[in-house]
Parts: sequence; C-alpha cells; structure tokens
Amino acid sequence: MRRWRLRLAAGFAALAALALALAMLARAENGVLRDEIFVGETPVTVSRPSAPAAVPAPAVVVAHGFSGSRQLMRAISTALAQAGYVVVSFDFLGHGRHPRPMAGDVTAVDGATAGILAQLGQVTAAARGLDGVDGRIALLGHSMAGDVIARLAVEQGRGVTATIAVSAFSPVVAADRPGNLLMIAGAWEGALADWALERTRAHAGSEAVFGVTYGAHAEHGARRAALAPGVEHIGVLYSPATVREAVAWLDAAFDRERASPPVSPRGPWILLMLGALVALAWPLAALLPPGPARAGAGLGGWRFWAVAAGPAIATPLLATAMDVRFLPVVVGDYLALHFALYGALTALGLWLAGAARPPRAAFARAALPALLVAAFALGALGPALDAHVSSFWPVEARLPIIAALLVGMSPWFLADEWLTRAPAAPRLAYAATKLLFLGSLAGAVALDLERLFFLIILTPALLIFFLVYGLFSGWAWRRTGEPWAGGLANAAVFAWAIGVTFPMVAG
Repeated sequence: MRRWRLRLAAGFAALAALALALAMLARAENGVLRDEIFVGETPVTVSRPSAPAAVPAPAVVVAHGFSGSRQLMRAISTALAQAGYVVVSFDFLGHGRHPRPMAGDVTAVDGATAGILAQLGQVTAAARGLDGVDGRIALLGHSMAGDVIARLAVEQGRGVTATIAVSAFSPVVAADRPGNLLMIAGAWEGALADWALERTRAHAGSEAVFGVTYGAHAEHGARRAALAPGVEHIGVLYSPATVREAVAWLDAAFDRERASPPVSPRGPWILLMLGALVALAWPLAALLPPGPARAGAGLGGWRFWAVAAGPAIATPLLATAMDVRFLPVVVGDYLALHFALYGALTALGLWLAGAARPPRAAFARAALPALLVAAFALGALGPALDAHVSSFWPVEARLPIIAALLVGMSPWFLADEWLTRAPAAPRLAYAATKLLFLGSLAGAVALDLERLFFLIILTPALLIFFLVYGLFSGWAWRRTGEPWAGGLANAAVFAWAIGVTFPMVAG
C-alpha cells in the first residue's frame, strides 16, 4: 500500500511539473503566428508577429545544422518573430520532414553542400517575396548551416543585410566578407569560440575581444564575436544570451532603434517537460500486466564479464572489415550492422557460458508490455520532442529505414536485456554493458574514421537514449519479470529515433 501511495504521489507530482512546463512554453510563444508552406518540396515555417505591422519588416532566414530540423531552431525563430521580424525556417534536404535526400558527398563542397546552398538560395528568394516583407534579408545558421549561410552571404554581397553564424566554422569567412557578420559560440565550445574570435581579429586587428562590435553596420562592415555563457553546441540555441545578441545585431543592421525586447527562457522548461514525462513512466509502469518471477541469464562473476566484454572487442574489428552500404541514411547501415553483430556475439556468448535460456513463451509474454512501453515512449515523449527539440515524425521515405534499423537493433537489445536483467547479474550490469557498447562504437570510429566520423555526433544522443529508455526497460522488467519487454520496446524506440534524426543521403 505504501508503494502505491508513493507511485500515486509521484504521478501527481510529474503531472503538475508537466502542466507547469507546458504552460510556460505556451507563454513563451505569445505574440507569434505561424504558417506552414512549401517552397518547391521544401517544408517551411513562417513565423511573424501576431499584431498587424504598420510597415513591412525584414525577413530572417533561419537554417538548422547537421541532423537538425526547424524544431531545433524554434526558440530563436520565436524570439526573432516577437522582435518584429518575419522569420522563415525550413528543413534542409535529407533532414526533418523534407522528403528528398541530400545528394553527393556530405563532406565535399561540390557535393551535398552545393545542393543545400542552392536550396537556401531558393528559400531566401521566396522569403523576399512574402507578404509583409520589405525585401531586406538576414541569414542565421547553426553549425553546418553557418558555413552555408556564409557562402550565400558572400555570393549575394549587400543583398544580405546581416549574417549570424551560431557555433559555426566556414572557410569562406574572410577579413572583409561576409559583411555585417556576427559569430556566436557557446562558452564551452572551445575551438568554435576560438575560430569566431580569430575571424574577428582578422577583420579588426589582434586586440579584438569578445562582446565588442568592430566596424559600422551602415557601411556593411560590422563584425562581432560573442559568447553564450555556460552552454555547448545545442544549449547555445536555447540561451537567452544568443537571442539577445541576435536581436541586437539585426536591429543595428536594419537601423531599428528600440529597447531590447524581453527574452523568455525555454531551455529549463523543455528540460522540466521531458523530465516530468520520464518520471511519469515510473508510476505508469505499475499498470503493466504482472508476470512470473523475474527471468534472465543468471550469469555472474567472470562468466558475466566475459560475455559482456567479448563482443565489445570483437564487433568493431569484424564490422569495420565489412563495407556494407544498404540504407540511404548517414552511417545508418553501419549502425544496424554493428547492433546486429554485437547482438549475435552476445547471444553466442550466452550459449557458450551456459546461461539460462528464455522459455518458449518469453516472446509472447513480452509482446504486450513491450507495445505499451514503446507506445508511451513514442506517444508521450514523441510529441514533446517534435514540438520543441527536433523532428520526430517520419516522412514516408524514412519508414523503410526505421524497419531496417529495427531488424538490426533487435538482436542486441534482446540479448543484452537477457544478460543484464537477472538477480545474479552484478550491480550496475546494465550500465556497464551500455558503456561497453559505446566503447565499441568508439573503437569502430578509430578503425575507420573517414567512413564513420558521423558516429561521433550520434554518441551523445545514444548516451541519453540509454539513460532514459534504460529506466523504462528496468521499470518494465521489475513489474513484468520479462527482460524482453524492455528489449523489444527499446529496439523499436531506438530504431525510430535514429531513423527520423539522421540525414537521408543519395549518391
């Protein structure tokens, strides 16, 4: 009875926190109207002030980075619209809800970069002609897009009034171009912050420092490097300092004099919303159908560690020797192969070590709880992520990718859950195998850096997924006694999340 009371109290607390977070996030949207349009096949969101404007306003084209989407730029887009600008954000080829892949080598300027640069030019031309736009344009891009917007700004010269590169690097940024360039980096970004300051010193001299504007906006010759304190590559997009710097830069470039508008912080409320949803899963797990005694491999001591560590060593050695390319998504095919091979080796180790075998009815008993856990993960966390973090709903072209990833990932999640979810398993066994898996991915990158470089970008997301969905699978196992309930659910959720996030490529 005491546990039920605790679960009930936790559920009400999570719901209260969720309601507060949603209310504050809705409040942060005040004064903004959004329209969804298409420029060719490119999905575009137009954000503008809800109050009728007395005169047309400049447009700001906002571009996301690699593996990003319009949703990732929502905080900045909203703040710029609240400041009186018409904001045009979009999904690059191969990203978000764009139905077409990027074409060409993603590391070559004459490959994928040429395609998305042309796409940015099309969106920018469309933005100039929108109702309520006075024809003037500014560009803002994060990470990969910082290079792309810099290239377009150099091409169009004074046709782009201001350029804002956030957490970016671009070889086309010279001492005198593009004009009116603001570079913002998170204080924890190291090399990118150093690059922003170096490019400012190339323009203004070796004494230039962060937070000072050099040159005149009226002459299209202003430059500034700014730091957003206490944030990294993603946090910089939610930092009030980033928003204040961007709005002030645009106001100066477009000669709009006014007091700085208030900035509504979003990052803490997004974290509270996601944290509340994760916490809500604990009391809801009590509604799963109860099962028999908790099952699992029953391995402890050296036998457990041999089964856990062996695949971590062997998988990268074997998988990197196979040049398998069958999915139109960056490193997706290798990731499916790595999961599948790692899972097969873990299953082989379980058999060789004499582990208890799953009963014949294990899969059938795990099916319903797995479906319920996956439904919560996708149906509750999915809309929250899709609204405020990154695109989470797949276009039709991504469905086969998700299916292939599910086939590849299932062997490892099933074998790992069976290995780690048993009373005989060492303490922190589940966490240990996740670290070993991430270590095996690091080994694969070290063995084939050129092909697998983009796995480095994926690793932080995988770590977060392991933490969150590991909690879900643990709660499901404690309630149902079925390790495969969490294994099947996690395989489905991981396949979905990676399938909708990583860019589609062709050629």
